[in-house]
Amino acid sequence: MDLSNLKPAKGSVKKKQRLGRGEGSGSGGTASRGHKGAKSRSGYSKKLGFEGGQMPLQRRVPKFGFKNPNRVEYHGINLDVIEALAKESKVEAITIDFLREKSVVGKKDLVKVLGRGELTMKLTIEANAFSASAKKQIEDKGGEAKVIE
Repeated sequence: MDLSNLKPAKGSVKKKQRLGRGEGSGSGGTASRGHKGAKSRSGYSKKLGFEGGQMPLQRRVPKFGFKNPNRVEYHGINLDVIEALAKESKVEAITIDFLREKSVVGKKDLVKVLGRGELTMKLTIEANAFSASAKKQIEDKGGEAKVIE
């Protein structure tokens, strides 16, 4: 057996019915499209969301809200989490790369340090943004809050 004599199984391939080729064919005249109406015409295509003339869903449901295209989404990390990581890893500087290594933030996440929890050690923290309470706590302990772009 080789590729030159391969054939589909007997009865599995049927000829396409040729529509609109005269009355003798059995599918002439209206070409099995029925009488009149949009679906019987050439070039007909139903619009997306068309519901047969009924008011479509996207027009029945009211518009609502506003999506700000300039919104900057930050991944928030609290001071208690940062301190736990620093104690566990015995480091004095926390960078975004360090947080990515520890799988705390994703590869493209912007990081914002938030003020929940008590900071007990002096730390240098690099992040994209700081809340006012977090920055105050870090600086009160003698640490440094570096904002990076």
